[in-house]
Amino acid sequence: MTAEKPLSDGMKTITASSQKYCDEAASHFKRARRVIALTGAGISVESGIDDFRSPGGLWSKYPPEEYATLEAFRRNPEKSWKLFRELGRGLVGRKPNGAHRVLADLESHGLLRGVVTQNIDNLHQDSGSMQVLEIHGNHRFLHCIGCGDVSKPPDSLLEETVLPRCRFCGEVVKPDVVLFGENVRSVAEIEDLLHRCDLIMVIGTSAQVYPAAALPQQVKSGGGMVYEFNLQKTSLSEGDGDGRMATDYFFQGSASHMLELFRERLELAG
Repeated sequence: MTAEKPLSDGMKTITASSQKYCDEAASHFKRARRVIALTGAGISVESGIDDFRSPGGLWSKYPPEEYATLEAFRRNPEKSWKLFRELGRGLVGRKPNGAHRVLADLESHGLLRGVVTQNIDNLHQDSGSMQVLEIHGNHRFLHCIGCGDVSKPPDSLLEETVLPRCRFCGEVVKPDVVLFGENVRSVAEIEDLLHRCDLIMVIGTSAQVYPAAALPQQVKSGGGMVYEFNLQKTSLSEGDGDGRMATDYFFQGSASHMLELFRERLELAG
């Protein structure tokens, strides 16, 4: 059965204090044929991981054009590894929060086909999600741009000053994350996941960086629905010049709180 479109074309906002449309949203959700989630930095903020782009974030200390491009890494890997080590130290020991767990629960109940994430923190997998497509890679592995080998880093990596090298070809390796100037990952797999998708959950992202930015509009243009979970409105929920919003239901609040509220309305067993 396919999700039925809301009777009104206007976006409906749901907050912790005003849940008027939550049951309606849950009803449409349960009728959806194929649901996927798109997540960004905002879903991991409650796990203690800062948004790199926020004031005081990593990019303010390490400008990406100086530290996080493929060209910069090739030119001066020692400089890039200053960023990589600080990035790694900020991610070590972080745990999934309620938002990650709700998505894993939805998948286990057959209501979510998979997660497409812009994050590199591995928290979706840690929470139990099985189908996770990482556009920008995963910080828990090392990648050799010489021979392509992917390996687990030594436990001492973040405290050492010596540059890590490939176990096969001897080239300096980098974290298995996408630097500016590199191709994003899992493009074909994401297209497969999007096939016949009629509802996308956009969580903790402004959906302005491509290719992730194209996914909600792709679902919308195919007649599907967009459920947005964000603290503030984005280009999806602000509307275009004609006042048309891509978002059908806007859950305004912290990702963990609003997703847990929504899960309760779905009345899942177990």
